[in-house]
Amino acid sequence: MKIVGLAGSHSKPSKTLALVDYICTRAETQFRLEKTTFDMMGVGPSLGTSMSFGDLDAQAQFAVDLMLAADVLVVGAPTYKGSYPGLFKHLFDLLDPASLRGKVIVIAGTGGGDRHALMVEHQLRPLFGFFMAHTVATSIYASDKDFEAYTVRSEALASRVDEAMSDIAAFVRPGTPRRLLDLGPLA
Repeated sequence: MKIVGLAGSHSKPSKTLALVDYICTRAETQFRLEKTTFDMMGVGPSLGTSMSFGDLDAQAQFAVDLMLAADVLVVGAPTYKGSYPGLFKHLFDLLDPASLRGKVIVIAGTGGGDRHALMVEHQLRPLFGFFMAHTVATSIYASDKDFEAYTVRSEALASRVDEAMSDIAAFVRPGTPRRLLDLGPLA
């Protein structure tokens, strides 16, 4: 089974990528999943000029294919002005609305302080609700105080990640279907 992490950040180094990688590494270790993580730079430069999925270059299409093939997707976004970055959203705007249906998703966000914490619930959860994905109950938010030199150092944050691991445990056991829902065509 595969876990793929996408950090909606362009910064290097990135606390968002550090958080996404931390979550994915915990799942990789706990559930023996095959892990891949990348950030918006890994999607490549064609994203900003693409008006449809078909306009993406091979690098961007490969990144999307990784996301769509994941059994568990960890999506993290930095908070800018109370929301996620526009180019991050544009990536999801190019996806077919049914492409993430039933996909198990862990949502995470980062920001400078605690006042941005609701971005995860008010921005990311509705985004993946539109796609009819299964976002696990535990969302994860980290502020600057949770990191030391771009490394997760907060016990409270580690505990929250443990809660998310408990949430995904039912979906990553051997023999679990790749998708939670396969309702077929709606009549």
